[in-house]
Amino acid sequence: MNSRNIGKPVEILLVEDNPGDVRLTQEAFKEGKLRNRLSVVGDGVEAMAFLRREGQYADAPRPDIILLDLNMPKKDGRETLADIKEDPELKCIPVVILTTSEAEEDILKTYDLHANCYITKPVGLDKFIEIVKYIKDFWLSIVKLPTGV
Repeated sequence: MNSRNIGKPVEILLVEDNPGDVRLTQEAFKEGKLRNRLSVVGDGVEAMAFLRREGQYADAPRPDIILLDLNMPKKDGRETLADIKEDPELKCIPVVILTTSEAEEDILKTYDLHANCYITKPVGLDKFIEIVKYIKDFWLSIVKLPTGV
């Protein structure tokens, strides 16, 4: 287990505009054995304000990992990913693309923009929860995340 998870909770930022997917993700993370705190924003504009601690997000925690949907209003996930990976203060935060898109061009584009992984959301409720648990198990238990960035 990642020793980082023993002390303080793992901070997760979910960037997702679908309330149903937000609820499913929250449920999947609640069932875990790891201490984590899930913050949620509904689009890329909010995500960047959260990450840069602007306005209402002045006291926002720095996420250890970002779960990013691609197809959102205002600023989509591709633009948001580009902004994150171009920012020297944010580029070390792992970004997991979690989206319904199976388009090869989206997969290529997000990896070109330095996404850390790309996962297509499954259609069924049980499969969706299973995928989120896999993300949690891999990224929050196995992977060593950067500290103090």
